[in-house]
Amino acid sequence: MAGPTTAERGAERPPGGSDGSGGPSGPPAPDPVRRRLLVRRALIAGAAAVLLAAGLVWVLYGSSWLRTEEVRATGTKVLTARQVEEVAAVPVGDPLVSVDTDAVEARLRARLPRIASVDAVRAWPHGIELRVTERTPVLLLEKGGRFVEVDADGVQFATVDKATRGAPVVRLDIAGSPGATRFDAGRLLAEAVTVRGDLPSRVVRETTSLEVRSYDDISLRLTGDRRVLWGSSEHGAAKARTLGALMKASPGARQFDVSAPTAPAVAGS
Repeated sequence: MAGPTTAERGAERPPGGSDGSGGPSGPPAPDPVRRRLLVRRALIAGAAAVLLAAGLVWVLYGSSWLRTEEVRATGTKVLTARQVEEVAAVPVGDPLVSVDTDAVEARLRARLPRIASVDAVRAWPHGIELRVTERTPVLLLEKGGRFVEVDADGVQFATVDKATRGAPVVRLDIAGSPGATRFDAGRLLAEAVTVRGDLPSRVVRETTSLEVRSYDDISLRLTGDRRVLWGSSEHGAAKARTLGALMKASPGARQFDVSAPTAPAVAGS
């Protein structure tokens, strides 16, 4: 008698698995040797990472390869590079990575007010570069025969013996001004700075002083004994355009009034 066919033998297999065990079939269990090899590789990789990190820390902090050996200041104009480097007090010989650049910058700004901004940058492998931007005076306050420089932000940052070229003297004459209690000297100096910022470059070159008597009584003294009545600092751009047109149209005038830029006037021509 013939035996069961292939289809019949397949039908006789117990449900749920192909091996007759009654459970689902799955991948074979990992080879113990392969498993130990994978664990060993993971341990070796972890140890290598730890050694690499430890080596990097040693190179940065413990070795003599990346020590601070040079400090260099750039961007100075009135200050000298040596002044900046001395005040910076960068710890030469310390690991370059450990230099507190924020503290260096704060020290320079505090002790050298002429510095508007500074960036202390690591110049690998051995240097610190101090990139300095100095304040530029736009006005001068005369005090006791000397001159206090004032920048475009109204900051009084240095006292010099001689008037700085290109920076007009501002004269605050607010004694008896009815608005003196509301607009003190500091506020009026800020107004003068605003006016100075609106002046065309040609007018700046010809301006010897700004005279401030009150908030809305600011005037300019120009070379050749000429005067400009400016008024307040409001509408500065319009006043500047009007003044330029007046000076071109009436080059011989002695006085220009742009306090109301839509109704200007000239006199003494």
